[in-house]
Formats: sequence, structure tokens, C-alpha cells
Amino acid sequence: MTGHAVQIAAMTDLPGGQVSHPTSVAANDAYTAKLHTSLEAVRPLWLRLQESGVCTGHQNYAWAEGIATRLLPEGAELLIVEVGDATTGEPRMLVPLMRRRAFHHWVVEWLSCGVCDYSAPLLADASPWTRQSAQAAWAAVRSALPPADRVHIVGIPRQIQGVANPLALLSATRDSIQTTFGLAIDGDPETVLKRLCRPSFVKEFGKDWRRLERLGGVELVEAGAPAEVDRIFGELVRMRLDRFRELGRFDLLTQENIVDFYRNAAVHGLLDGSVRLFGLLVGEALIAVQYLLVHQGTVHALLIAMDQGVVPNVSPGLAIMGRLIGWARERGFGYFDLSVGNQSYKEHMGAKGSVLVELCHGFTMRGSVATTAIEFRRRAEAFVRSSPRLLNAVQGTMRGFRRLRG
Repeated sequence: MTGHAVQIAAMTDLPGGQVSHPTSVAANDAYTAKLHTSLEAVRPLWLRLQESGVCTGHQNYAWAEGIATRLLPEGAELLIVEVGDATTGEPRMLVPLMRRRAFHHWVVEWLSCGVCDYSAPLLADASPWTRQSAQAAWAAVRSALPPADRVHIVGIPRQIQGVANPLALLSATRDSIQTTFGLAIDGDPETVLKRLCRPSFVKEFGKDWRRLERLGGVELVEAGAPAEVDRIFGELVRMRLDRFRELGRFDLLTQENIVDFYRNAAVHGLLDGSVRLFGLLVGEALIAVQYLLVHQGTVHALLIAMDQGVVPNVSPGLAIMGRLIGWARERGFGYFDLSVGNQSYKEHMGAKGSVLVELCHGFTMRGSVATTAIEFRRRAEAFVRSSPRLLNAVQGTMRGFRRLRG
């Protein structure tokens, strides 16, 4: 397929200096590309693909709108590329990106700002993608983008709801150091843990749950009103910051705009059920909180926090997680996503891991230099992670440094 790079001129002025590009341009023989620089301009199509197409909960329109409204760096630009079939004109996917300045050069990234585990386009349907079609579609995306020095997209899952992710099929992608874990859940909710999780986890969960029941009753509660969101989410923030401060680890929730984003997303989620917030009560004490994204049969477990000082010798985090797997199955969900990270409890539960991929490529000399530096840092981090003793030493040093900084 022959690619034809094009320069797309702004056609319509939008509020705030934003522009839209309403004319599809034949980027190559297979696909057209249309660039939108505001979410509102693409809202009807986004909602349609969100409802009847294929995407993850991290690409929910309200979630993306919150990112654009509350988290977009100063001077950054929204770049939403609509890819269409060159023959029929029908939309094939939406690719939400952003462009920002970074160390005196321009970089194109996913529209994430640190709150999306996964970088995956919204697909029109479950039609399969091949390496050839993915390359042609990406060429179309490239043709619609403004000039940049490099592209850096991380957190790319290999599949989206069982469909090959076209971004993961690109020849320029590579395995990252990130792994995501999850459990496919089916059958009777009453026996889902016993059937699908490791026996050691099931035994520990049962023992802890019985211990909690003997302390005056244990209850899983869901925030159902804005005031309840404020109370339960406020406890999540408190628990996480206390715990991470104790461990000397960094947490995004130290940033007020991130806290504001998650809280507002949870309030908005009361309307459509896309965000759910749960607490685990023992008597009157809240001992654990779990923040969930929900979409297309999948529950994404994002933020978890616990207060281990309330009930000694019990793991509140595993207790709420185990109970929520049952809750998810009761409501017909088929996959429980445990998010990104190699925490030991995930394998202890019996979750399956999948390595995410990333796209890091320089277009100019400046971009290539930055990409080389990022690659060096990635390899250094991978080397440290490959040696448990070295990893423990580095993590201990970092924890001590953060404690000194308060």
C-alpha cells in the first residue's frame, strides 16, 4: 500500500483557540485520517464506538473528558485522530493522543496523563486486524498529526476485549517492563473464588473473612451518592498516603489535581455506573477501599487502599478484592482486571499476566536523542528488576530518600 503524507489545514475555529479538521484526507490506499483537536467535535462518534464498538474502560468518554479538563499540561494539545475506511468512508477507529513540550522538543503521547493503565484505540467493531492493516492505519494517523520530534506511547495491551490491538501489531513496538494481570471469571458466583483462584488464596480469604465476621460483622458497601463518594474516597486517599509514606514510596495521590480527577470521575460514575467505589466495613470502621472502572463485561480494579491497623493479622486488601470478584460475577461480568504491576498478591490469587508493549520512536535528531536516553533508562531499570537483591537495595535507598524529604 502506498502512503501519501498530507498536511491537513484547520477548517473551523472552536472556543479556546481549538480547531477541528472536518475533511477526511486519503492518507493511503486503505485508510483516511481526520484530525480533531477538541473532544466535543468527536463526541457523537466516540460515544457510538464506546457503546457498540470495542474499547477499554480507560477510553470512556467521561474519563477522557476529565483528563482533558483537569490534567492536560499547560500548552499541551488534544489530537484525536479518526481513521476511516478509504473505500466505504466508514469510521474504523479513534486514536486519542496529545502533543506537549518536553525538554525543548515536541512529543506525541497517549491521552492519559498518568491515569490510564491502557493505551488502546476505540475500534468500530471486532473485525480482526493484521500487521499490514495496522501499519496502514498508523500511517494514516501519522499523516494527520502536526509536526513532532518523537512519539512515546506506553501501556499498550496486546488485545482489546479479545481483539488484536492494532497499536500492538506495529513493527516499531517492543515489550515494556510493565505487566498487567487479570482473571477470567465465569460460572456460579458462590463458587467463583474456589474454582478459579489458587487454593492458598481461597483458604486465606476464608480464614480472614470469618475472623472479620466474628468482630461484629463485615459488610461490603458501595458509594451511592456524592456525599458517600466524598467520605469513602477521602478514606482511600488517607489510607494510601499514610501507607505509602510509611513505605517511603511515591503515589500520584499526593497531587491535588489527580485527587480531584478521581473524585470527580467517581461522582460522575454515579450516573452511568462507569466508576464504582466500594468500602469494606467492620462494625463502624472502614478497613479497605477499592476504586473500580466498569466497561463491556470487564471490571478494572484501579486504586486500592487499606488500614491494616484496625484488624491485626488480617489482609483487608485481599478481603475486599476477593469479595468484589464475587460481586462482579453476580452481575454477569466476565473479566476482573487487576491492573498493571507485579505485586505478589496478584499471582497469589491466580491471576494471569500479560506483558504490555510500548511505541517509542524519534522523528527528528532531537527526538532520536531523547528516545535513546529513554531506552537507556528502560534497560537500566530492566537490569535492576532482574536482580532481586539489587532491586531491594535501590528501593530501600529511594524509600530512605523520600522519608528524609517528608
